[in-house]
Amino acid sequence: MYTFRDRHDAGRQLGRALAEKPGKRGDVIVLGLPRGGVPVAAHVAEALGAPLDVFIVRKLGVPGHEELAMGAIASGGVRVMNRDVLDYMAIPVQTIDAVAAREQRELERREREYRGARPPLDVRGKTVILVDDGLATGSTMRAAVNALRKMEPRTVIVAVPVAARSTCEEFRGDPAVDDIVCLRTPEPFQAVGLWYDDFGQTSDEEVHELLGSATGAR
Repeated sequence: MYTFRDRHDAGRQLGRALAEKPGKRGDVIVLGLPRGGVPVAAHVAEALGAPLDVFIVRKLGVPGHEELAMGAIASGGVRVMNRDVLDYMAIPVQTIDAVAAREQRELERREREYRGARPPLDVRGKTVILVDDGLATGSTMRAAVNALRKMEPRTVIVAVPVAARSTCEEFRGDPAVDDIVCLRTPEPFQAVGLWYDDFGQTSDEEVHELLGSATGAR
């Protein structure tokens, strides 16, 4: 099965696919989910000639199995839980709250780190293309979509290079999502990182650099 070289390769391919979609979307803004979604989103924004920004979401990992998402939180006090994981793992409420409190502190730190002096995010009446480097359970993306809907965008489009097929179909049937683009839905999926030759961690410095280089589009 074909893999992407890295997030930049994935972003270029995703950008081309979105640019080729028919129809005018009006006032478009591309939002990357830090950190890994930002390099992908940067190439999407370039392909569409649209501004680039970030939307902060934090995964709530199962203690001892942090890569397994039991839910996610996003700006605006949004919390989305994965009921299948919670029911299977029988995680106590106190444990969930402790993980959420820790991730809330990190979310607030990233808000300060990435946004800095940037103006508040305004998506009212706009078409928002929400980008990440992939979808496994989709908890993080669901939190982002739910938080964005409170900000009254005109349209929400989820766009990722690779996703679990079942997760992609779940988003396709989600009334909060107007459209979804999943370039590849390999089976068995297992994990996002398996579909990249280079899936190294994106640094804060790279996020800053990508956002800074995109200021001209704003």
